[in-house]
Amino acid sequence: MLTHDLAIGYAKPLISNINLTLHKNSLTCLVGANGIGKTTFLRTLAGLQRPLSGVVEIDGNAISTLSPAQISRLVSVVLTDKVADSLITVNELVAMGRMPYTGFLGRLSDNDQKIVSDSISRLGIDNISDCRLQEISDGQRQRAFIARALAQQTRIIILDEPTAFLDFRSRAEVMELLQNLAHNDGKSVLLSTHELDLAKRFGDCFWLMEEGAIINVQPSAQSLADSPSSWFRETR
Repeated sequence: MLTHDLAIGYAKPLISNINLTLHKNSLTCLVGANGIGKTTFLRTLAGLQRPLSGVVEIDGNAISTLSPAQISRLVSVVLTDKVADSLITVNELVAMGRMPYTGFLGRLSDNDQKIVSDSISRLGIDNISDCRLQEISDGQRQRAFIARALAQQTRIIILDEPTAFLDFRSRAEVMELLQNLAHNDGKSVLLSTHELDLAKRFGDCFWLMEEGAIINVQPSAQSLADSPSSWFRETR
C-alpha cells in the first residue's frame, strides 16, 4: 500500500502531502496523541472515507477505483466501534470475515468453515467459540475481531487502537499476536496506538502523527525515542 500526496480530513485538511509505504512482513505503529486524527487517517487508507486529495494505492490501483467487494479482499479492518448485535457468537462473528467470498446469502463452504475454525484456533479462543460477545471479556472480544480479520484472508490488516481498554497483559498479548501475523504470515499490519512502550516493544517501523504532519520514523524503536517530537517529550 502506498500513499501519494494524500490529504485527509473533512471540510479542511488535517494533514496534507502524506507519502508513505506500508511494507509486507511488518508491524507498523501509527503513534500520536488522542484526537489528533489517527482514526481519520486509517479510515481513509481502508477506503472507508474519501481523501480530500491525493491517492491511496494498492498493487498499482487507486483504492478509489476499486469496488467495496474488491477492497474487502485486500484490506481487513478492526475498528473500535461496538458490534450492534452482542448476542452473536464468536464463531458467527469470525464467519463474517468470509463474506467477501460467500456472496449475498453468506453460505459457508466446507473450506470456509475450515478457515473460520483455523482463525479461531490461531487466536487461541476455541474454548469460547460458542459464547456470545456479551459473555466474554474485552480481551477475548478483541481476539475475536482479529480472528475475523484473519478469516478474511487479506494481505493488509488495519486496526484502530486494538489495545484500548485492555489490561496490560492482554495489551501485550494482542500486540504479540499482531507481530506474529506480520512476521509469520507475510501480512502488512498497521495499527494506531498512543502507547509508546508497546509500540517500541513490538513495532517494526513507526509513523509519528503530529499536528499537520506524519513523520516516517524507521526502522528502529530507538529512532522513535530520539524523535524531536514535542508530543513524545511531553508523554514519555
